[in-house]
Amino acid sequence: MSNRLARESSPYLRQHAQNPVDWFPWGEEAFAAARARDLPIFLSIGYSTCHWCHVMERESFEDAAVAAVLNETCVSIKVDREERPDVDRVYMAFVQATTGQGGWPMSVWLTPDLKPFHGGTYFPPTGRWGRPGFVDLLREIARVWRDERPKVLTASSVVVDRLAAFQSNDADDAAGAGATPGLDALADAADQFARTFDRRFGGFGGAPKFPRPSELLLLLRAWRATSGAHDDLRDMVVATLAARSALPASSTKRFPSTSSPPERRRARNDPPRFARSTDSRRPGIERLFLWRAAPLHR
Repeated sequence: MSNRLARESSPYLRQHAQNPVDWFPWGEEAFAAARARDLPIFLSIGYSTCHWCHVMERESFEDAAVAAVLNETCVSIKVDREERPDVDRVYMAFVQATTGQGGWPMSVWLTPDLKPFHGGTYFPPTGRWGRPGFVDLLREIARVWRDERPKVLTASSVVVDRLAAFQSNDADDAAGAGATPGLDALADAADQFARTFDRRFGGFGGAPKFPRPSELLLLLRAWRATSGAHDDLRDMVVATLAARSALPASSTKRFPSTSSPPERRRARNDPPRFARSTDSRRPGIERLFLWRAAPLHR
C-alpha cells in the first residue's frame, strides 16, 4: 500500500512511496499531525543519487519492524534536498553545528514547532561502526521526549537562538568593509585542513573520505600565496590526488539502466565520490562527473 509520497512530483520522494513508514511530505499536514499526536518530528533529507540514502532506506525504512517503531514514536517527513534546498540549508546548519559534520541522508528530530533538538546523518538499524542503532536511538528519543521534555524544549530553543545569532553576525561581517577574506583567513583555512591530513594514506580525516576539488584548490592557493614557502600544502594535494588515482574502479551496476552504453563507459572513467576505507582502497558507489571539470578550474 502506498503512502502519501506517491502523490508527490519528486522522483526521490516517490521512491519511498511503498515504504511501510508513514511518510509525510514537508508541509502543514505533517506539522499539524505532530501537534495533534504530541510527538516529535523525524525529518529525513536526501536525494536520488545519494548512496547512503538508499542504504538507510533498504536497511530501515523498508523494514516493517523498524518502520513500526518509527511510526509509533515520531511523525516522519521525507524531503528531497534538490526540491527544497531552503529546508536542507536550515537543518544542515544545525547538524554541522552540533555534530561537527554533515551529509546525507540527513536525519533530524524536531519539536512540533520545527525546532531541532537532535541530528546526524546515516544511522544503521543496529549499532555498528561507532554509530548508534536507529531503533535504539528512536526509543531513547521517545523516552527523553516523554520524561525530560522541558530539557528538550529548552535546549532546542537555545540552539536555535545561538544559530540565529551566529548567522546574524556572519551577515554583519559580510556587510563590512570589502567582505573579502584576506591572506590570514586563507592561512587559517589551510591550517584547519593540515590538522586533519592523513599523512599515511592521503586525504583528510578518517573513513569515509570525501575529497573535494574546492578544498584542494584552496590548499594550492594558500601554497602559492606563500611563494612556495610551505611546500607541505602542495604535498597534501599531491598525496590526496595520488590516493584517488590509485582508487580501484567501483561498480557501475547502479548506474541508471536507461543510460546509453557511452554514458556507462564514461561513468567507469569518472572517480568515485568517496573512499569507504581509511587507506582509500575501497571506493564508494557514487560517481561525480563534476570531477572532470573541477581540476581545470583556475
